[in-house]
Amino acid sequence: MCSFWSSLPRPFFVLAPMANVTDSVFRKLFAKYGKPDVTWTEFVSADGLVSAGQKKLLVDLEYTNKERPIVAQLFTGHPEVMREAAVLVKTLGFDGLDINMGCPDRAVEKQGGGAALIKDTVLALKVLEAARDGVDLNSGLNQKSKIPTSLLRSYEGQSKSSFSAKATKDNQKLKAKGEKFQTIPVSVKTRIGYNKIDLNWIKFLLEQKLPALTVHLRTRKEMSEVPAHWEIMPEIIKMRNEIAPATLIIGNGDVESLEQAREYSEKYGCDGIMIGRGIFGKPWFFEGLKKLKTGKSGLRNILNTKLDFEKTPEERLKILVEHAKLFEKTFLPAPTLNNKSLNKNGLRQASKNIKNFDVMKKHFKAYVSGWDGAKELRVKLFEAEYAKDVAAVVKEYIKER
Repeated sequence: MCSFWSSLPRPFFVLAPMANVTDSVFRKLFAKYGKPDVTWTEFVSADGLVSAGQKKLLVDLEYTNKERPIVAQLFTGHPEVMREAAVLVKTLGFDGLDINMGCPDRAVEKQGGGAALIKDTVLALKVLEAARDGVDLNSGLNQKSKIPTSLLRSYEGQSKSSFSAKATKDNQKLKAKGEKFQTIPVSVKTRIGYNKIDLNWIKFLLEQKLPALTVHLRTRKEMSEVPAHWEIMPEIIKMRNEIAPATLIIGNGDVESLEQAREYSEKYGCDGIMIGRGIFGKPWFFEGLKKLKTGKSGLRNILNTKLDFEKTPEERLKILVEHAKLFEKTFLPAPTLNNKSLNKNGLRQASKNIKNFDVMKKHFKAYVSGWDGAKELRVKLFEAEYAKDVAAVVKEYIKER
């Protein structure tokens, strides 16, 4: 199947899926200041998407066309649930679906998802096949689904939705003609083993002829407590070349800059690099990609090109305030005036909000570091309860600086 994966330049650099980090707000800032070659959503529970609480989770899947190509990442250990959620992902107009088979979180593993699938290839294959079935040409609103048709239609037809208007309109036209829906590629993100390095697991995934496979170069047991095993990547590339030459390999682990990502792609031979920890507090992280030129062969001229750009403290703080305001507007929306749950700041009580403002605070340390006085500023910022508090603290700091 031809998809966006086949049209990407080489090497390519992508944004990692991280819960409560790469939310719709942070991704909008990346689209504005430095867009990656591919964007991932934060990882979302497929079980939650087909439950009574599905509407609350849909906010995690909001996106804009400026973020394309964008991939929705889901996790579950239940094949039938994955199929239903995959139908929704396709209906929302995503460019791809990625299955998390590497998350070490105990709560995720208890559901049979994430890294637990490394120990159960039979279940892993069933989940993968279910996802493929859900995004298949024959799937869509014309198929029976546990997800209410009214919910699917409501998002499929919203011209002002944060979801893709073009993709949903295309599917509406196909449906009106009685034709099949467009399909999307299903990829996987995993680790190199559970308790120990197990390349038979990687071999198993390669045998499934995935369009792309992201490999976090640590085992589940290692979490993030040891250096990533990049020395194993050449062996994975060799296996790929023998088993599934068309599968793109994306390396992940301990990459802190674009120039390091460039170095690793050349040294270890992977098609792309996924960056996670390095993007904290840096929505301009991928800014340097705009300077790269791609030849007719699809290969990028990445030698002798500056890729990493730093912002001044004032520039960083300006973007931080923008981030805080957008976070509050998106996840702590002001209710109607007759809403009795209004607090003194004109916002709903935390229990009524989509996300707590404390989630925003995990970005403060990343934004505010690397210069004299940064620590003292962070202390003041951590006391902020709302975006207006953040703006006031920053304004006073810049005035006195």
